[in-house]
Amino acid sequence: MTSGPTYHYTWTAAQAPTARITTSRTELIQIGIAYAVLTLDLVLLFSGSGFFLGGSGGFAFNVSLPLVLASAGAALTGFVAHELAHKVVAQRHGFWAEFRMSPFGLIFSLLTASLHFLWAAPGATVVSGMSAVDLPNWGRTSLAGPVTNLGFATVFYAASVGLYLAHSPYFIWLLLLAWVNGWFATFNLLPFGPLDGAKVLRWSTPIWLASILGIGAFAGVTTLAFYVYGNPLLHW
Repeated sequence: MTSGPTYHYTWTAAQAPTARITTSRTELIQIGIAYAVLTLDLVLLFSGSGFFLGGSGGFAFNVSLPLVLASAGAALTGFVAHELAHKVVAQRHGFWAEFRMSPFGLIFSLLTASLHFLWAAPGATVVSGMSAVDLPNWGRTSLAGPVTNLGFATVFYAASVGLYLAHSPYFIWLLLLAWVNGWFATFNLLPFGPLDGAKVLRWSTPIWLASILGIGAFAGVTTLAFYVYGNPLLHW
């Protein structure tokens, strides 16, 4: 099974806070590398594991264009958009923030994907200037990633319904994208270690509880639709 990447935020006094949305060559290169590796992880996972797409469960590398596009879309919306949401919210509040990849995490993700499960920690959004006691900003910055995933999951699920009603077989790929985003968000809301949920919980218990229950329920619906019913209408 897949798990969302883990995230941590650190304070570095060397960078001055900024209220503008900025980036750097270093960030663009590193997030590009992480995106490419995570896309390859998902291609390996979805093509080689019978658990996901009903294959034999062996390492048959049955790659198709829809599978590659779905993997790229899942990595883009589940991971890149999640990280950019953290970055944008932090920078909007006047803090320096950029993505930094984890070489070990990327290598480990390829190893696990080749073994038909995925543990991905491709990197983290690093935030500078936010004090440890600034719980509202930590909470809002952390919650932005899972909420972005929920937005994409909702759009993909609605689009899969449309394609299903139009009798297009491609609805299954959009349903897969909804499932990936739903579980990326839910996993990252767990209140442990460096995950987003720990910071949201420290900020507001009611907000954390509503977020994980609501997003988790939606992730559960996508799981039923994808694995049990095989269609987004759940036989309603």
